[in-house]
Amino acid sequence: MKLDNLKHGFDVSTMPMDPLADYWSPGVTETLETRHWSLTDIRSRIDLEAWQGFIGDLPRDPYVNQRWKRMSWLTLNGQGDVEEMGHCPMAQGGAFNDAESMADRLRYYDPLTEEFLSRPDVKAFVRAWARLWSLAPQEPILMQITGVRGEGQVDPLQGQGIHADGCKALSIMVVNRENVLGAKNHLYADKAGSQPLTSTTMAAGDVLHLRDDKVYHSVEGIEQEDPNAPFERFIIIINSRFVDAFQNRILRRHFPDAVLNETR
Repeated sequence: MKLDNLKHGFDVSTMPMDPLADYWSPGVTETLETRHWSLTDIRSRIDLEAWQGFIGDLPRDPYVNQRWKRMSWLTLNGQGDVEEMGHCPMAQGGAFNDAESMADRLRYYDPLTEEFLSRPDVKAFVRAWARLWSLAPQEPILMQITGVRGEGQVDPLQGQGIHADGCKALSIMVVNRENVLGAKNHLYADKAGSQPLTSTTMAAGDVLHLRDDKVYHSVEGIEQEDPNAPFERFIIIINSRFVDAFQNRILRRHFPDAVLNETR
């Protein structure tokens, strides 16, 4: 067998059969299936310090005070490679977003930079994430770097409270957390918050996976740990398979050939 491999110019017997097979910690798939959420980390998979370097040039969010943000629509092609789909605004219906500044309107943001998206560890993260959720080629994936910085106190959700994002597949990764008190994440089985599931304070590199159509989430307000220095907390949000009809209409308008999770 090894001779057959070598005649092609390389020894495939020494190559990993599936480089993404062990990307996520053991048990992530099972816990997602059984309890609809899973907390893990990818600090050993990425250059976290390099990812943090992309926070500095984030533009201000034109719709939300004290927030900075970039976002891009990505997908996998037929060969499993990550591709940018092009421009499309973010759209959340009022059923999924209670904030007056964001609900039922189109929001336009600058895309993630080519320097960031071309990083091998970023591409591997997106491919592994799509595999975790069994996404097919041409399914739109929304990837954002977003966060808050400043002084005093701030609600990072800007009035959304306990909510769902209007999709089936959602993950939140903390990129950095500096001089922050609060920002504890809470999960609930209901929007009213009467059925709490778990609470956790995430560190940089932690990832929270959610079946967003099964679990509601919120995050506590933020304030400075050291009152003489500003705080800063930035996250990556990546999600797909939208159940929000508003977002799906906009996606279909911009990406006619996309594979959407359209609801009737």
